Amino acid sequence: MFAVDTLLEKLGLAAVLIVLMKVVVVFVVGLVVTMFMVWFERKVISGMQNRIGPNKAGPFGLLQTLADGIKLFFKEDLLPDRADRFVFRLAPFLAFVPAFLVWSIIPLGGDFTNGKDGVVKLFGHSTFVQLADPPIGVLLLLALSSIAVYGIMLAGWSSGSKYPLLGSVRASAQMVSYEAALGLSIAAVLLVAGTLSTHGIVGVQSSLGKWHVIATGVVPFIIFLMAATAELNRPPFDLVEAEQELVGGFNTEYSSLRFALFFLAEFMNTVTMSGVIVTLFFGGPQPLRFDIGAVHFNGDLHLGFLNGTVWFIAKVLVFLYVYVWFRATLPRLRYDQLMNLGWKVLIPASLGWFMLLAAQRVAADNEWNKWAVSFVSIAVLLLCGGLLTAAIRVSAKNREREGAMF
Repeated sequence: MFAVDTLLEKLGLAAVLIVLMKVVVVFVVGLVVTMFMVWFERKVISGMQNRIGPNKAGPFGLLQTLADGIKLFFKEDLLPDRADRFVFRLAPFLAFVPAFLVWSIIPLGGDFTNGKDGVVKLFGHSTFVQLADPPIGVLLLLALSSIAVYGIMLAGWSSGSKYPLLGSVRASAQMVSYEAALGLSIAAVLLVAGTLSTHGIVGVQSSLGKWHVIATGVVPFIIFLMAATAELNRPPFDLVEAEQELVGGFNTEYSSLRFALFFLAEFMNTVTMSGVIVTLFFGGPQPLRFDIGAVHFNGDLHLGFLNGTVWFIAKVLVFLYVYVWFRATLPRLRYDQLMNLGWKVLIPASLGWFMLLAAQRVAADNEWNKWAVSFVSIAVLLLCGGLLTAAIRVSAKNREREGAMF
């Protein structure tokens, strides 16, 4: 192994080989994980509903998704007469590719035990167990998640049909609305972490000795989880493809591989967002540590650089189960309830909590009493919220009077 490392170093191929290995791993693992996510969701829901679920293709039905993909590959590829051909073909890729690219900035492993920074040695080079760590990683994450809106919107518009267009307009309004709450909850994490780098965010949680779900006060995590569920068009926020229209929503006119790309994008986005939640709020590959009486566990599984990867996978599986649990148990909201939750609850709550955290940081920097500052901040926020609510109610009553007059 030493001879191979030395040869690659002399030829200058070590860094190139490391990058190629990372690209292949991210691409292959992303596809395989998405395939098993479909099986996982169907199997878990069938267990909750006392059904069998996939059990024919492969052991325990593990190859059922692969069989469905092969079937879609051989189905007829439809192209509506009134469709914009170029945009119709482009839209599935705008939904699918960003889900893949987000994986490039998520730390997938590394040893973060005992204050270590997650750096590993490959072919004589020190590297992170992630494809890239740009200094603006979180901004790149937000940009990529926003591109998916274009894929859905253009899919409905380019179909040349009214029902897909209605579904895509509804989807874009929903995703744009919840993007604000999502960004404000991430801003709370950035305020505590002090960096935009995803690897840096994990490192800060390791050095603090506590995850951001605790450091930010739990509220940003709850808001992020709800906003991310709406961003993913997952139940109970799946109004984009609600059954009351008796169609599939924005992708009604799609078939064959193009439909498969939308299908894969939905499930890959679920896995990707679970990885983002783990990275931002639960320490990423950082292991779980606890001290309960005489029981002391530092999270070291004695697996070397794979130690962090095992913890990362375990945390992601927890949130994948939570998303499946949501689908199996929660009823779908009405569209007015969906928009009210986003604009009247999540956005004000995330903004108010961010201002509270900022006030506490200012108090700490100036050595003020943080509890007094927090009390004053909460009082001001409640006052502003009350005045805004009163103004909205007065405006609604005025509209009702004007309507009654005419």
